Amino acid sequence: MSAAPSTSALRIALVGNPNCGKTALFNRLTGSRQKVANYAGVTVERKEGHFVSPAGRQVRILDLPGAYSLHAASLDEAITRDVCMGKRPGEPRPDLLVSVVDATNLRLHLRFVLELRRLGLPMVVVLNMSDAAERRGIRIDREKLAAALGVPVVQTVAVKRDGAASLINMLDGTLPPAPPAQDSEADVHAEVNRLLNAAVSMPARTAAMDDRLDRIVLHPVFGLMLLAVLLFLMFQAVFSWATPLMDGIGAGVHWFGELLGTHLPDGMLKSLLVDGLIAGLGSVVVFLPQILILFLFILTLEESGYLPRAAFLLDRLMMGAGLSGRSFIPLLSSFACAIPGIMATRTIQDPRDRLTTILVAPLMTCSARLPVYALLIGAFIPQRTVMGLFNLQGLVLFALYVAGIISALVVAYALKFFRRDRTDHPLLMELPSYRIPNPRDVLIGLWERARIFLSRVGKVILALTVLLWFLSTFPAPPEGATAPAIDYSFAGMIGHALQKVFAPVGFNWQICIALVPGLAAREVAVGALATVYALSGSDDTVATQLAPMIAAQWSLATALSLLAWYVFAPQCISTLAVIRRETNSWKVMAASAAYLTGLAYLAAFLTYRIALLFS
Repeated sequence: MSAAPSTSALRIALVGNPNCGKTALFNRLTGSRQKVANYAGVTVERKEGHFVSPAGRQVRILDLPGAYSLHAASLDEAITRDVCMGKRPGEPRPDLLVSVVDATNLRLHLRFVLELRRLGLPMVVVLNMSDAAERRGIRIDREKLAAALGVPVVQTVAVKRDGAASLINMLDGTLPPAPPAQDSEADVHAEVNRLLNAAVSMPARTAAMDDRLDRIVLHPVFGLMLLAVLLFLMFQAVFSWATPLMDGIGAGVHWFGELLGTHLPDGMLKSLLVDGLIAGLGSVVVFLPQILILFLFILTLEESGYLPRAAFLLDRLMMGAGLSGRSFIPLLSSFACAIPGIMATRTIQDPRDRLTTILVAPLMTCSARLPVYALLIGAFIPQRTVMGLFNLQGLVLFALYVAGIISALVVAYALKFFRRDRTDHPLLMELPSYRIPNPRDVLIGLWERARIFLSRVGKVILALTVLLWFLSTFPAPPEGATAPAIDYSFAGMIGHALQKVFAPVGFNWQICIALVPGLAAREVAVGALATVYALSGSDDTVATQLAPMIAAQWSLATALSLLAWYVFAPQCISTLAVIRRETNSWKVMAASAAYLTGLAYLAAFLTYRIALLFS
């Protein structure tokens, strides 16, 4: 499966609606034998891979961007249309189209299949997620569907090890003949109904149950109340459920730091390991349980079919703020990280709506901010219940997330006045049926999030921690110096210089130092604080007691000011790079960084001054 493809390799293109499992199938077939680049002249990603079948056939696979129709309404759809029709310069027309459909939502996906069939290319239809369809009682007669479509139909489960075997076996055989090209377009809706009636049996109870649930979930009042309750419970759980796990990780870090501190002789190595690596990395890893609990809720809601309904609920509100309902999914993705959220805006048809969504996506509270929030809330907000039921720390976290959402809506509303055309673009999409989330899929998603987080800890945060330790250690203090050595270091010089700028918002020089590496990754700010305070004191275990340390040295006004800063915290460098790539504009990137920095400083200033009045 690792031989390089020859020039005579079979060229196939994976085509399908977004979220049909097409990319999972691509990954299953190609593994690590793939490359990612951009199509010439545009920012849309081009993913190509290859593999050799058991019979020795060499296959090159192009994973085309998700599309709903060949009548392109977005840049992604235009690329898919042009490649399928052989109109993309330098891109040969595929030898075979592999049309991937979600077997649990055929009514929507078959419309695109019918459009692709009219191209007259050899084609095979892949019923992906067929196991999920069976669990929900959906019966698909594959032979009848193939006969009605006039093209082969195979079943796959892209997330399973052997889930693509039927497709690979088909590729090893004789390729299907091209269906006759059709010039005229029949009623697609009527044709889909004919196919469903001929080959698909839907359980009646599924549709009836969906209708009953939708009367509540999509209700303009009760539906919004349910959404608010779900979000509220999610942030309560982030603190309530994670505490025992965080205490266990924190105790392990504390023990390991003491062990090294006891057995290592004083010197540079001990300082690097104890004050640098353990202080920096340990203080970040401890927040992994909270991040995983947050994603447990998000993945469960996504698997259940609830999130598209939340998009419908918020559509009217978002249009009033100058956004499209299509902005919901990109903004929701930004709660994980602004980078995939910004990239997901490619599906937004109107370029003005897309630009607005890109500019406000960083205001969504990404998971990288959670360690900062958790540190400050844990240090300054008492752990007590409100009204005998709610966790006060969870309430504060919920308020910070709400502040980010409201800020995004306000900024989008302000940007709306710079438009000449203020017409709305209502959200049109077909809702999937409700389903019980598959625990295996949820666990895989959580494992991916943990792997991504720990990878950042092991790469980006590790490198920045070592760099910060170096800057905080050198040069050595002059002879007869009385202040901590870090005050005379490069980092100390930078921190004291920046304090002149941030003194009006209450930031001390230690916070100013942490802001600099935080530009690379926001969660690094926590590790930076731990390293700075470890090197500022004589206690080798101070890094594992960062929360009580800052609680003793900072005022409440300073803590609240820093929380306000991170609600609007300027994007990390990676986010700025993605904004530059997606908009192809340095001006947009600079404007984004400037307005977020200005909002962050203003919010921190007002918060600090108001807090001083009441302290």
